Order: sequence, then C-alpha cells, then structure tokens
Amino acid sequence: MLRLLSSPTLIAFSTERHATAIDAPYEGFNITSYTGDDIHHVTTCRETLCQQLGITPDRLFLPRQVHGTRIVEVTPTTQASDLEGIDALITSLPHVCIGISTADCVPLLLHDTRTGAIAAAHAGWRGTVAHIGRLTLEAMHDTFGTRPEDIECAIGPSIGPDAFEVGDEVCEAFADAAFPMERIAHRPATKHESGNALGKWHIDLWQANAWQLEDTGVAAENIHIAALCSYQHYDRFFSARRLGINSGRTYSGIMKTAVGQLS
Repeated sequence: MLRLLSSPTLIAFSTERHATAIDAPYEGFNITSYTGDDIHHVTTCRETLCQQLGITPDRLFLPRQVHGTRIVEVTPTTQASDLEGIDALITSLPHVCIGISTADCVPLLLHDTRTGAIAAAHAGWRGTVAHIGRLTLEAMHDTFGTRPEDIECAIGPSIGPDAFEVGDEVCEAFADAAFPMERIAHRPATKHESGNALGKWHIDLWQANAWQLEDTGVAAENIHIAALCSYQHYDRFFSARRLGINSGRTYSGIMKTAVGQLS
C-alpha cells in the first residue's frame, strides 16, 4: 500500500494494483464488490487488507458511492446497508478503517490533529464542483467540533491535470461554482494543418480540491498531494479512462491506530 500521511497513531493509504496483466480491467488488488469483479477475489483482497491493518473485516468500511454529497458518521452500530448512496464517511472510532474507492476520482483523507476525528471523501469532478470537501469538513465540525486549522489532508492517487481532458460544459460548471479557473484550468494549444489552435480544457482536480479546503481555512502546508496520476500509472492504480468503468478500484482508507502499529 502507498502511505499518504505520516503519524505514529494514524494510517492513511491507497492500495496498489500489483497487476501483471495491466490492461486486464480486474487484474490486481481490488476490494470493491460492486464493479463486476469476481466476488471470491474481492473477498480475498479484503481479508488480506484487514490482516495488514490488524482489524477484522467488520471494521473496514466502504460506501457505495454515487458522485453525490451525502455523508455518514460511522458509529458502533453502522451497518453496510447504511452506506448505500454515500460519498463521504467520518468517524472518531479507533481501529476502524473508513475509505472510498476510486478509478480516477480524487480520494480525500482528512485528519483532525486536535480531536483525532477522521474522514474519507470521494471527490470526482461532480463531487468537487458540489464542494464535497467543504461539506465533509462542515460535518466534522458539527459532529466532533473540528476546526479547519487543525486539519491535515491527503489527496491520493487520481487522474492528473495532463490527463483530465473535459468538455466546455465541465469547465463552465467549475466556473459557475466560483472555482479559481486561473489556478485549476488550462487549455493547451494543438497543432493543425492550418496552424495552432486551442485544444480541450484540462482541469486540475488536485488543485481544485486543495483550493476548496484552503478556502475553508485549512493551511496549504497541511494539504499533501500525492501527485500520482491514475491514468498515467494504471499499472499501479485502477483507471476507468484507461480500463473502462467495469474495472477494479483503488481503495483509499484512513484509520486511527495504536502507537507503533503498522510502523
């Protein structure tokens, strides 16, 4: 697994494919059950991850995401059925891993260094436009008293700005949502027989989410961008743009641990 935040009492990570046939859409480590992968393979991967984390499978949480903004607190009574249509999880429980699955979308992993509360949010372009990061912080504030100045955040492997080519309507959605377009968007020139012309827009989802968190009061130096593009590195991380929507998923999780665990 790829470690994303460094702390003796916290693990924040993304799983890696470790695939041999990288063009095979389900080849590699995948714990997401609703993508069409073989259920025995998914179960085996899930059990392996739990062993690495030192927890039982009932303490590993993964919602069924829908590119929305619904947020759920994981409590001792939370069931899998509570996680349908959810795109962010928050908790203050120790030894409980919460996370989200991606195949190009942005995983946001948040840690409140004062209260110990944690969160995992799924920020595709639709979720980013809808301010899922801001809403997750608000949920942490309402539930745990989290303050933006106490947050550290990891932005995990996901599609990078060079690969995330979008149509005008997507770019307009970000502009309408008041994102700083000079920071998050560019339109490279392309060569044609008649001379140079502007190509399609490219959106930097890493910077879009970083700006959103900064705008709530999170310090820029506390936002850690992995800067690993899933499209370019689809040998390590699943990419729907490379492999198709029917493929495996990267799981990005965060968990409060005992001192020294997983060191």
